Amino acid sequence: MTTPLVDVVIPVHSETRPISRAVASILNHTQADVRVNVVAHNIEQSIIAKNLGTFRKDARVRLLHLVDGIPSPAGPMNFGLDHCTADFVSVMGSDDEFEPGAIDSWLAMQRQGAADFVISQIRNAGGGLVPSPPARPRRRFRLDAVKDRLSYRSAPLGLLSRKEFPDLRFAENLASGEDLPYVTQLWFTGKNIAFDRTGPAYLVHADAVDRVTAAPRPIVEDFAFFDLIVSAEWARGFSTRQRVAIGIKMLRGHVFDAIVNRAKTGMSASERDALWEIATRISAWSRGSEKYLSVLDRTVFEGIRDNTVTVERLMELISKRWNYRSLDVIVTRNPFRMFHPQAPLRTYIGGYFI
Repeated sequence: MTTPLVDVVIPVHSETRPISRAVASILNHTQADVRVNVVAHNIEQSIIAKNLGTFRKDARVRLLHLVDGIPSPAGPMNFGLDHCTADFVSVMGSDDEFEPGAIDSWLAMQRQGAADFVISQIRNAGGGLVPSPPARPRRRFRLDAVKDRLSYRSAPLGLLSRKEFPDLRFAENLASGEDLPYVTQLWFTGKNIAFDRTGPAYLVHADAVDRVTAAPRPIVEDFAFFDLIVSAEWARGFSTRQRVAIGIKMLRGHVFDAIVNRAKTGMSASERDALWEIATRISAWSRGSEKYLSVLDRTVFEGIRDNTVTVERLMELISKRWNYRSLDVIVTRNPFRMFHPQAPLRTYIGGYFI
């Protein structure tokens, strides 16, 4: 086929993934000239070809093959991106879908705002919208990475301009977090970001049982992405406000998630020490971003260091974080910081009016 306007990359590593569903959501509901690049990753190409069904013979589908022996989506994502030639690219998980008309909606927004990246909405299949990023209410064009709290969107779902980001790739050789250096560079390097907050969404399915990044890992492996971010050339000139915006999301998200993910199996003393070490490193790099945490979250943060606070107690506190009617979930210890852009109140408001 001739060079399309949009290239979509979909890695697939298992014959159980409903790849034809993902492809159908694109080809059956997009008016723009689009090509789907399916990357058979560490699996026989013929298996994925069979699962594509009638789409295997569609000229708009290109089946690529990568064998690297690495159970990470970064390799096949980058392999697919390396083969893209369209003006715009998008990525998708093999068990997910685009709602009808999503790509056309993103293209319309890109043209309207001359955007370098258009952020998609995310909707859970059978559920509601995911409140991410918790941007300023009604903000659609020229989003600010700090004011619109873009760090809370960890996945680069939407439409990317290859002209502005020809070499942007996922971090390889990481057990997890391969998309975090990618999106941090995307959000914080001064490009024009738009948010399609009323159009068709990226639809997330929860029926995959073999996600390659789901297995438990040591803390140091889970947070290896942090070193890649802080050592990157494009991050060296980050201001304090930018570091705070990134750091507080890492604390509220990744650090606390590390506790949740290990709650059932427990955390050894060494793992807990490792978690506190990464938490303090994030705090130091982000100029003490924990001071903008809610009263409750600050208690969790400090409880990681205190070995007298059990993991069960930390989980009990974390389970209360979503009760926004509770003052200790909304208020910071210093009340004068309560209305800071990264404090919980304004973050909650941004998510509420997604």
